[in-house]
Amino acid sequence: MRVEPYDPVHLDAIVRLSLRAWSPVFDSIRNAMDADLYRAFYPEDWRASQQKAVEDVCAAENMNVWVALDNKSVVGFVVAKRDSESGMGEIYMIAVDPDHQGHGIGSMLIEFALAWMKDAGMSLAMVETGSDPGHAPARHTYEKLGFRLGPVARYFKKL
Repeated sequence: MRVEPYDPVHLDAIVRLSLRAWSPVFDSIRNAMDADLYRAFYPEDWRASQQKAVEDVCAAENMNVWVALDNKSVVGFVVAKRDSESGMGEIYMIAVDPDHQGHGIGSMLIEFALAWMKDAGMSLAMVETGSDPGHAPARHTYEKLGFRLGPVARYFKKL
């Protein structure tokens, strides 16, 4: 298993694995969220908006993307960014192929991104995730790596 910088040839594999990885998460979000709010967030199939989000971050100049490769197969990816003014780095997006979850690949990708942040002089790292049951494995990984929950609440109202 190795981590290397993203190359556009990885995009299709990243999109496919992320949609597979996030499918149970979106089922959980749909079950945890008010139906009208969920439809407002995802008026069409969530896969279309998530595919676009992945494509956009992989193309964005202010994002840094790395892939985890098992032999030549993409089995995970992480997207990170840094803000030198605030000294804070952010794990912006991460996914591991469901067939490879539970083997430390997510932790490896996060640790790689954290080292990149630290080497650039960042003093703080942030990651945001959901509080629904589908995000429990992600929260476990972040806490295992030393992230601590901050006092943030986000509310929504359909207009």
